[in-house]
Amino acid sequence: MNMEEMLAQAQKAAETIQKQMSDAQAKLDEIEVEGSSGGGLVKVRATARGRIVGVAIDDSLMKPEEKQMLEDLVTAAFNDARDRADRVSGQEMDKIQQGAGLPAGFKLPGM
Repeated sequence: MNMEEMLAQAQKAAETIQKQMSDAQAKLDEIEVEGSSGGGLVKVRATARGRIVGVAIDDSLMKPEEKQMLEDLVTAAFNDARDRADRVSGQEMDKIQQGAGLPAGFKLPGM
């Protein structure tokens, strides 16, 4: 195989990986995770890319004297949703990388 053929194959492989990564990013926008806190009194739904799509707060927390606790629970639920989104995103990226023949743990630029 000459150098031109090798470069053409490398370019084709790069294009394939780029398309797979683009497809994976789109899929991550469709996967939803839910984070919660306070035993489920506060729930946050997010995409696997971390976009928040919904917040649910139990009516029992809607008291002025519970404001600080509610704020803390919302923060905790957001963080739980973000952690879950990161895990799902990492799993999906690992699947793509394995399918592309890349070594485990290989980090593509921008991912």
